Amino acid sequence: MQARDIQGPVHIHAVPSNAARHGEPVPWQLPTDVRGFVNRAVEQEAMDRLLVERPPSAQVLVLTGTAGVGKTSLALHWAHAVRERFPDGQLYANLRGYDPQEPMAAAQVLERFLRALDVPAVAIPTDPEAMASTYRSLVAGRRMLVVLDNASSAAQVRPLLPGVPGCLVVVTSRHRLSGLGVREGARHLTLEVLAEHDAVELLRAVTADYRDGDDPDELAQLARLCARLPLALRIAAERAAGRPRILLNDLIQDLRDESSLWDALSSEDEGESEAVRSVFAWSYRALPVDAARLFRMLGLHPTGEFSVASAAALVAISTRQVSRLLDGLVASHMIEQTARDRYRFHDLLRAYAVDQVRREQEPDESECAVRRVLAWYLHTADAAQVRIAPHESRVALAALEPEVKPAAFSDAAAAWEWFEAERENLASVTRTAAALGLDACVWQLAIVLRAFYMQRNTFQDWFATSHLGLEAARRGGDRHAQAELHESLGMAYTQSSRLDQAAEEYEAALVVRRELDDLAGEALTLNGLALLRLRRHQLLGAQEAFERARALFQALGDTYWEPRTAVNLAEVQAGLGQLAEAERVVCAGLESFRAVADRRAEGNALRILSRVQLEGGRTDEALESAQRAVDLAMDLNSPVAEAHWLTQLGHVQRAVGRCADALASYQRAAVLQRSLGDRSREALAWDGAGLAYLELGRAQEASEFHRRAVAVHCDLGDRWQWALSLCHLAEALEAMGEAADAVRENRREALALLGDFTDPIAQRLSDQLTSVLGEGA
Repeated sequence: MQARDIQGPVHIHAVPSNAARHGEPVPWQLPTDVRGFVNRAVEQEAMDRLLVERPPSAQVLVLTGTAGVGKTSLALHWAHAVRERFPDGQLYANLRGYDPQEPMAAAQVLERFLRALDVPAVAIPTDPEAMASTYRSLVAGRRMLVVLDNASSAAQVRPLLPGVPGCLVVVTSRHRLSGLGVREGARHLTLEVLAEHDAVELLRAVTADYRDGDDPDELAQLARLCARLPLALRIAAERAAGRPRILLNDLIQDLRDESSLWDALSSEDEGESEAVRSVFAWSYRALPVDAARLFRMLGLHPTGEFSVASAAALVAISTRQVSRLLDGLVASHMIEQTARDRYRFHDLLRAYAVDQVRREQEPDESECAVRRVLAWYLHTADAAQVRIAPHESRVALAALEPEVKPAAFSDAAAAWEWFEAERENLASVTRTAAALGLDACVWQLAIVLRAFYMQRNTFQDWFATSHLGLEAARRGGDRHAQAELHESLGMAYTQSSRLDQAAEEYEAALVVRRELDDLAGEALTLNGLALLRLRRHQLLGAQEAFERARALFQALGDTYWEPRTAVNLAEVQAGLGQLAEAERVVCAGLESFRAVADRRAEGNALRILSRVQLEGGRTDEALESAQRAVDLAMDLNSPVAEAHWLTQLGHVQRAVGRCADALASYQRAAVLQRSLGDRSREALAWDGAGLAYLELGRAQEASEFHRRAVAVHCDLGDRWQWALSLCHLAEALEAMGEAADAVRENRREALALLGDFTDPIAQRLSDQLTSVLGEGA
């Protein structure tokens, strides 16, 4: 199947215990340890005691304390110190519980964790409860450390907790999260502000290489002005380190003046938080004008993490200029650098930036800045789409302001690198555009992002952005966009094995395409609908849809999609036993693909040609075609193609009596499909391996592989493949000499499943089963 048929999701079940010993993936997600961490010895000793208690009395530790007290720093520093005690890895998530925008949903975090645990995208369930169950299954029996930073509520944390002992979860929060203590037996450790001598030690640790001779009493004064809070202390220390020739007393007086201003504006009970704000304001007002403007405008960015290029778009200056300014903000400890060209805010500093932009900028200026950065993301995503999916539908975009330069990509690899770095931001950008009522931007983003999501199967983001886009298109009355997004949802539901919903979305798209007299769009939707029917072995319905799509492409003179649809049709014709016509169509497609050097399409056509030749009894030709297809896949370095085409090669090798070679092909295909997360095709490879084992006289092993295939097809609701695997299992059980009742029961179940199918092959198989069951009666 071509281009738009990226096969769908599976559900992962049990994993072996102790991943480190069994070759399972070991995630190491902890952010960098805190530079110059000092003190907190008492708290670290208390945390250490959790590791030596037998049995462990707590699986969850909640670090709580006021904003800026150093909860995250302590959690990360301690986690780095004890990580060897957790050989199966560490998981980390910033839950953004106190960000100006909405916190991270548990489903978003679970998707990230499952990916880190090497669950392929297509294997990640779409339902949040199923995701949590899969996560708990994967971490069961492992010794892992999970750090959940900036949690705002117990409800945000609960879905992320392992279900059995062995893992330790460290949660940081400004709230006590008492519910975790009641239900989950969590321990609580409250962080107070630093003792004065510890606060002074932190100031010295940061300034030691830049200043000497500072008076201890003045350092103590500075520590008190910072309320002995680590975040405020670090910012103040960075400012002192950056001005080594200025007397510390002068810096203290500046801070006292700033504190007096905030005291006049603050209520009596705000205490520590206002001390932090005083330090923020003190450092902010010391910034050069252009750096201060950048800092506050970064508060308008859709997320707290951003790149150099998106920051440049926000403030409408060059990337060279913004890089210099960002370096200054990092040096002032106002933002943190996380990678070569990426930065992030502490949530308190982001909130302060948002406050300053409200105080100091006109609303129109702020709105223009947000529109610029949203437009930058949209145009950059469009530029990336050209590289990774040039034949997918393009959206006509409005021109950018001259100062805003979208990223350019030299090849598909560069485009994918950008997408992976910005993946979480892109969903947030779409939500931000929706919240601002920028409907055109919302649906345009959703359509552009489809090209990425359909190749990575990032279902949470795909569903979220597509539904937002569809709602925006409806509000704006844009019927063409509605059709595109119905089709996008059809693809997403197909690839996530929610086939009934997929059919509804494709049918909805088809209605709109015809209403608009959009022939090209109608043809694409028909192709997608036909692929869905082919997956369900609805061969006559698939044939009808492919023929209609092909006729439309021919009428439009579309030389890209017409031969691809024709080859898809040939696969249906082969399934219907129309071998001569299927071979004619495939050979015409091969000629077309070779003329334009489309090797991927050529390989897929060779796979289908091999099937036609095999079913026609021309085994030598079938073997040659299948081997050439696999060779092309390896030349293309495409594991998706190699895995799929190896299964066909295994079928032919088995047919010519090379069962050992067939077994190797099936096993290689199964390994690749497992890594790709395509459970359906993995089960097809298992079923083929079972047939090869049976022909080698190893019926017991054959039955084990067929049972696995039956279980998967049953779980996925694939009634056709389920029936075939039951037939094969019955043959293996019969060869083992199993009880006749067990053999008959599998055949009866297969016959019942086949009642849904009316094509000639299904009818022939039903007749054979009926005959065999009748003979054994």
